Amino acid sequence: MIQTPRLTDRSALTRNRIRAGRNPALFLQEEAAAEIKDRLELVNRSFTSPAVVTGLSQLWHSVMPDARIVADEDVLDLPEAAHDLVIHALSLHWASDPVGQLIQARRALRPDGLCLVSLFGGLTLHELRSALAEAEACITGGLSPRILPMAEIRDLGGLLQRAGLALPVADSVSLTVSYADPFALMRDLRAMGEGNALEARLRRPTRRAVLEEAARIYVDQHGDGEGRIPATFEMIFLSGWAPDDSQPKPLRPGSAQARLADALGSIESKLQD
Repeated sequence: MIQTPRLTDRSALTRNRIRAGRNPALFLQEEAAAEIKDRLELVNRSFTSPAVVTGLSQLWHSVMPDARIVADEDVLDLPEAAHDLVIHALSLHWASDPVGQLIQARRALRPDGLCLVSLFGGLTLHELRSALAEAEACITGGLSPRILPMAEIRDLGGLLQRAGLALPVADSVSLTVSYADPFALMRDLRAMGEGNALEARLRRPTRRAVLEEAARIYVDQHGDGEGRIPATFEMIFLSGWAPDDSQPKPLRPGSAQARLADALGSIESKLQD
């Protein structure tokens, strides 16, 4: 049996989250929660048995007090067909097997149940990623994994279909946060519980020279000219439904009852062989 490579060191991720809990910076989680609530308000449905998959249970207990809160472990504690709504809350980017996580969420849904997912997308921290890579290559002559590889929105809609979810939708929200300097950004990342927990990360402290050079590059390439730097966070939102006979289905090819040319008021021209 082929095993999925381990992307995340779960022990390190847990330590990071515990450390962050002492003085947390949860504004991105709160923004994701607000976006999810807005999307739920657009759905003409009352959900009676929601579940939330998250690495930050305390926040989501306050956001959805009636929901079952489940840790984002590799194996989710979700009974089969027990819920009409499953929210995967801004932690799928840490999953070594994101499709497996979505499959487990799908199995936990009743027919016509909704799965809502939020995760960080590929534009997230692109400024910091490039500055660290350039600085480390210049000073050490090599590169080590420091920031999660994050998926592009064009690739994520297909994950929902692979997981067996119907009517998939993907959209994104991009936020730019201003910081006094790159070191303030790094402190905030630790306070979010989003520090480096990659399985393949460097297992010794980063040389101070690398961090200082990365900060210089960051300011030079992205600074606003007034001493502050921007940090991009792209949040991607996915939604899909557990299949049910009541859902709309695409028509069979060739079953149309009207010509597109007639609807558009245009003249149909046959293509030459």
